[in-house]
Amino acid sequence: MTLRFRLAALYSVLFVATSMAVLVAVNVLFAYGVVYQSTTKSAVVDFGPDGTPIIERHAVTTGPVISIITLVVGVVLIGVSIWAGWWLSGRTLRPLGRITATARRLSLTNLDERIALKGPKDELKELADTFDAMLDRLERAVTAQSRFVANASHELRTPLAIQRAAIQIGLADPTPERIERFRAELLEANRRTERLIDGLLVLARSDHGLDEVEAVRFDRVAAEVVAGFPRVTLRSRPTTVMGDPVLLTQLVTNLVENGVRHNVPDGSVEVRLTPDDGLVVSNTGPEVPADRIPELFEPFRRMAPDRTRSADGSGLGLSIVASIARAHAMTVMARPNPGGGLMVRCRLPGPAGRSHFREAVGAGLAVDDQ
Repeated sequence: MTLRFRLAALYSVLFVATSMAVLVAVNVLFAYGVVYQSTTKSAVVDFGPDGTPIIERHAVTTGPVISIITLVVGVVLIGVSIWAGWWLSGRTLRPLGRITATARRLSLTNLDERIALKGPKDELKELADTFDAMLDRLERAVTAQSRFVANASHELRTPLAIQRAAIQIGLADPTPERIERFRAELLEANRRTERLIDGLLVLARSDHGLDEVEAVRFDRVAAEVVAGFPRVTLRSRPTTVMGDPVLLTQLVTNLVENGVRHNVPDGSVEVRLTPDDGLVVSNTGPEVPADRIPELFEPFRRMAPDRTRSADGSGLGLSIVASIARAHAMTVMARPNPGGGLMVRCRLPGPAGRSHFREAVGAGLAVDDQ
């Protein structure tokens, strides 16, 4: 039963009850509450044959007069009607006060608090459930942001620690050989920091969304990227998408680099691109458990412990892919290949540009079970 129906029923009952009370009060008024004041006037109008005077009498009514009881009953009825309307509306709208009080108490330290409104499935219940769902999303976003900041700080500390150690040790005994060796270590640490910062900038740009879009020949973008990887094969058909060409190039580059970097010796990487299937990148790398796939699309999350300190990547590759795909209304789907490796598919949006995102672990990510 909806809130609108309940309010209509309550106010109708109140109006009918008030009207009935008024009718009863009017009947009581005319039956018992009116005092009629009458006076009798007499006058001699003529004399009879025998000289007897003829007196004519008639009554004059001066009422009615409303008694004090009637006034008291009217005032009581008005007061009862006002109180009943105030009480009924307050009882009906009490959940709004609960929602408002919860919203005022919320802060970053107690985002786990929920309204959890009980009652009939009406508009107020739907509003409270929607507010709770928003708090769930906000709590997940804040948690992810805190984890991202902590991971980013940890990742940035590693090259800085390497640089500091190289400077301290190298300058302790500055022989030409030691200087050359520590110089190479410093340059590698600097390159790692640069790659990490570049990845963070791309991630921030893609998370911001697209300010301007244009028609991009996605197949040509894929061909240009694959041309830089000799052992990667490409099969494509003419495909045009609306988006940012720089971000789309970064998306293809990250997928191909991820397939090449995390592959077995003499393994293969295949790239397919069609308007129907979208962009598909598959490799023959190590086995990947299906339940671990969503973790790979989170920032700084790597598959194996030995990849945690890998100098070849920043741990942002697939998270950047998911962010760029989300900005272009694509759906990122991933599944392990039989015998090892990973297949990642970026399904293109429909002709109208409508997003095909599905509810899954990680924004814009779905694990393909096919």
